[in-house]
Amino acid sequence: EEAVFLRKKITLLRAFSLLIGSMVGSGIFISPKGVLKNSGTVGFSLVVWFACGLLSMFGALCYAELGTRITKSGGHYIYIFETLGPLPSFLFLWAEFFAIRPANSAVVSLAFGRYMLEPFFAPCAAPVPAVKLVSLLGYYTVLTLNSWSVTWSARLQTALSVVKLLALALIIVPGMMLLAQGHTENFQDAFDRESLVLDKLPLAFYAGMFAYSGWFQASFVREELVRPERNIPLAVIISVITVIVGYMLTNVSYYTVLGTQDVLASPAVAVSFVQRAFKSLISVVPVLVALSCFGTMNGGIFTFSRTLFVASREGQWPPLFSMIHIRRHTPLPAVMLMFPLVTAMVCVGDIYHLMNFFSFSRWLFIGLATLGLIVHRHRHPELHSPFKVPLFVPVSFTIICLFTVAMSFYSDPVSISIGCTTVLSGFPVYYVIIHRQMSDRCRNLFSSFLFFPTLSDYLTHKLQLLLEVVQQEIKTY
Repeated sequence: EEAVFLRKKITLLRAFSLLIGSMVGSGIFISPKGVLKNSGTVGFSLVVWFACGLLSMFGALCYAELGTRITKSGGHYIYIFETLGPLPSFLFLWAEFFAIRPANSAVVSLAFGRYMLEPFFAPCAAPVPAVKLVSLLGYYTVLTLNSWSVTWSARLQTALSVVKLLALALIIVPGMMLLAQGHTENFQDAFDRESLVLDKLPLAFYAGMFAYSGWFQASFVREELVRPERNIPLAVIISVITVIVGYMLTNVSYYTVLGTQDVLASPAVAVSFVQRAFKSLISVVPVLVALSCFGTMNGGIFTFSRTLFVASREGQWPPLFSMIHIRRHTPLPAVMLMFPLVTAMVCVGDIYHLMNFFSFSRWLFIGLATLGLIVHRHRHPELHSPFKVPLFVPVSFTIICLFTVAMSFYSDPVSISIGCTTVLSGFPVYYVIIHRQMSDRCRNLFSSFLFFPTLSDYLTHKLQLLLEVVQQEIKTY
């Protein structure tokens, strides 16, 4: 008999755990290879890591202000919808569903499977089919949990955030100990300009920003946050500073123990680090890393389901996905929608190609969202915001995002072109289904397939049509 809605169950601690749990995942354990490969040297790779952290802080501050100005959940989607209009927001939704989110989830799932199996096959590499099978099992487990309970998903995220910080500590401490003993040979010629690869720097930033990605997750659950005006800015500032410090120390530890060639040759950098520096923990650290990836999967499913929920509520996605389980208060249809696409990408994808594929679309729309903040300020100067950042922060963040996106066409034209094509393919869909007034026949076709609120209504409608056809045929006969 009560109203059915998403309850306010996300406290400051849970928001902090959601952000830490989303940022510290597979990225810091697989991205060092991508950053080093595309920057050229140890020194420049560390500069990229710090620059990515600073850029993430700028973006997080912009999103904190957007979260206090716009009171709806939905993250990138709702911010673009409210500031730039329905067409860009639908293009984001289209790209997010078909490219960004399934590819991101597939990357994290594959990292989970690889690290989970690493202790059982070391020193050999784990078989690819086994990695993909374990990856899918992990993803399906998280999917089931998010369908079952919001509270237990949040509690799991809090617990796994502690595990993530412990995994980082087990890498940082031995690395710092060796550095204090004078092991600095891997930092010789750290800024060798001859090794700098300028045309590949956008891909280095993509790899680094992938590791930091997650600073925007609190905006996806804005309506479920307790005291969002206070807790969103606090959660993002504390969590991003924590992650920047942790990532810089972790990378210094990696390079203290492993040389450039070791990092580039390793399929799992954290495992190679432990094999070299801390052999007694050879079976512990990979499991902790796998649990970190598990937490990132949990946070990703938790937040993306809210995007589909809000898009359905705004009329740009089938109403089925704005439904909430009447007893468990979970957006069950939205949670389950990603199941087939993630399964397909895990089965056929490779981590680094998938990373470049979805990074183009993700950073394009994040740049548009912060551009929307500038537009919203200009249109609504009278609107009081409890949290406001200096104008140069959204301006500089937007310019860097869009410049990096443009440069990436030169760095990896194939993957980026596929991502661009995915975004552009949303144009005809928007104008045929959302915007243009269609003929009655086309409207009925799309409505019966996409916009019926329940499966039972859809089947009932089809049965009625069938009965009418049969009756007409009988009369004619």
